[in-house]
Amino acid sequence: MSRLANYGSEKASHFTESVIREMSRVAAAHGAINLAQGFPDFPAPSAIKQAAVEAILADHNQYAVTWGTKALREAIAWKVKRDYGVEIDPEQQITVCCGSTEGMIASLLATVNPGEEVIVFDPFYENYGADVILCGAIPKYVRLHAPDFHLDLDELAAAFSNRTRAIIINTPHNPTGKVFSREELLLIAELCTKYDVLAITDEIYEHILYDGAAHVPVWTLPGMAGRTMVVNSISKTYSVTGWRIGYVIASAEISRSVRKVHDFLTVGAAAPLQVAAASALKFAKDYYRELAAFYAARRELLYNALAEAGFQCTKPAGAYYIMADIRPFGWDDDVRFAHYLTREIGVAPVPGSSFFCPDNPDAHLFVRFCFCKGIDTLQGAADRLRKLQHFKASG
Repeated sequence: MSRLANYGSEKASHFTESVIREMSRVAAAHGAINLAQGFPDFPAPSAIKQAAVEAILADHNQYAVTWGTKALREAIAWKVKRDYGVEIDPEQQITVCCGSTEGMIASLLATVNPGEEVIVFDPFYENYGADVILCGAIPKYVRLHAPDFHLDLDELAAAFSNRTRAIIINTPHNPTGKVFSREELLLIAELCTKYDVLAITDEIYEHILYDGAAHVPVWTLPGMAGRTMVVNSISKTYSVTGWRIGYVIASAEISRSVRKVHDFLTVGAAAPLQVAAASALKFAKDYYRELAAFYAARRELLYNALAEAGFQCTKPAGAYYIMADIRPFGWDDDVRFAHYLTREIGVAPVPGSSFFCPDNPDAHLFVRFCFCKGIDTLQGAADRLRKLQHFKASG
């Protein structure tokens, strides 16, 4: 048979398109409230928008330095020093990317070889599995156990071996809202040192925390500064998910590899938006406290609405998502339930299976809702979810 009979690569056959973005299209088709894709439906801060306008008018419209404008890299370094007391070199240790999505794949492509293993916590943000496969590497899943998505430390230790090249850590965690504890991260640091493993840590929700939860950057722990790649972005913190301004912080040696991959993936991020991002990173600490309080109110509204509707949920300690167990409604097929909820109730979640390893027994028992929406949007969703009481489950 001619190779032209199948134009897809072997790698691409191992994953699907984004289910999250698919559900946004399904929501639009049915006029449903979109609680699937994690983007705000309220305005970004005026200061960052004004800074972008001024940057465009000032003709910051051509290619920036490939790995990011000097002002943005210096602003990132300044914020890291203020928030965590760590000095980084903006000339050699920071690579500005087109969002944290590119930052993650650039980091993996720059450091992971085909056939090596990468540890991924299960459930996981859907890109991680696909990114590991695109590198030709092998994902090694470590389960976060429902309903509270706790980590078994013995299972974590057993996942490490001489075949392990890297571990991906996302804290606060999407989709579960778990915030990894210092104890868990210290064990990860110990295992990374023992097996000479790299850590790639996605910290995009670092400022969205609740109930006294604390974000502990793994790269501040003993032995981790030189073996950690920090992937972050302005998308969630400043409510500009469409800007696609992210960055990777790593040692100078690792950064040289990341910069080469980044250069040939995207060349560079949008120049005027980098100027605006630099100004936003200088916001006072009050901004971040108010951001957490802003989302805490929305978390309470959606959590209470889901509980009232009959879902079983664990309240998240960070990020802006809630995983909801669908079994109280008699369903055991998350994809069918998500489409039913979108079509008949008018609220769109994401099927939980898009975040789970296929052999996880919980893979089809959850859907994910996001609460990065206006109060009116969430109240409208709460009103619609009450209709679940009047629909007979047909799973």
